[in-house]
Amino acid sequence: MQSLSDIKDLLSMAGHGPKKALGQNFLFDHNLINKLIDASGVRAGDLVLEVGPGTGALTVAMLERGARVIAVELDSGLAGVLQGTLCAQYPQQMTLIEGDCLATKRSLNVQAAAAIGDQPFRLIANLPYHAATPLMIALMTRHPSCSGMFVTIQREVSQRFAAPVGGKIYGTVGVIAQSLGRVEHIATLPPTCFWPRPEVTSAMMGWHRDEHPIAGSDPDWWGVYADLTQALFMSRRKKISFAIKKLAPGFDGYPDSVSADARVDELSPAQIEALCRSVQMARDSSATR
Repeated sequence: MQSLSDIKDLLSMAGHGPKKALGQNFLFDHNLINKLIDASGVRAGDLVLEVGPGTGALTVAMLERGARVIAVELDSGLAGVLQGTLCAQYPQQMTLIEGDCLATKRSLNVQAAAAIGDQPFRLIANLPYHAATPLMIALMTRHPSCSGMFVTIQREVSQRFAAPVGGKIYGTVGVIAQSLGRVEHIATLPPTCFWPRPEVTSAMMGWHRDEHPIAGSDPDWWGVYADLTQALFMSRRKKISFAIKKLAPGFDGYPDSVSADARVDELSPAQIEALCRSVQMARDSSATR
């Protein structure tokens, strides 16, 4: 595995130091790297998507366990280093894609999606903070073959994925994550685990896709559901009837478990999902008239 000295040498090969604009804070604690991989349950032959591999500290640990890794790296200098090191050392296991992890805010990099195809895979990554939430929501709602995610992200972001009903940080990401799977806290990481040290505390979190999720088994519905949930939370301080007037004028088909006078942050993921289904049915019915 890579030491901090190795990471600095590889960055020197790339021709630059850590880029703050790309969120480059390099995790060098071997125990924590192994803890994340252990939590993922990845075994030899399994397919892994890694975003932001950097110098490859996490990558090499997964390759050494026999995993097949599709790595997406935005930094052209580091992509060149990885091409000359890990890609050369593990030509049968390592696929490197240079570019942004997302094609749009809601869709995975086209080359990465093509490389994955219909194969089951996990996301295992020390994610750049700015990319974490949109990438994870995209994989949850648009890529049913993603069976789980095991990532290092900002602690406050990980808390949003696991937020309980009624809390200040309960919102779209928590509802979607909990409607489609189970959120797991793996570890809290102080800034001293990284170089350079970030200004925030990080966390390792896991997300396991449910076999029978609250949001049902139709991936075509998941994206619509995510969009409707986001629209509801844009008016989180008002009665849900206020937001629904904009989404489905004349709507009166509230599920039995949901009151029009409730606020969306008072509703469980199951209640929100049922409400969104009712709203979409009303919209579909109105469109066919």
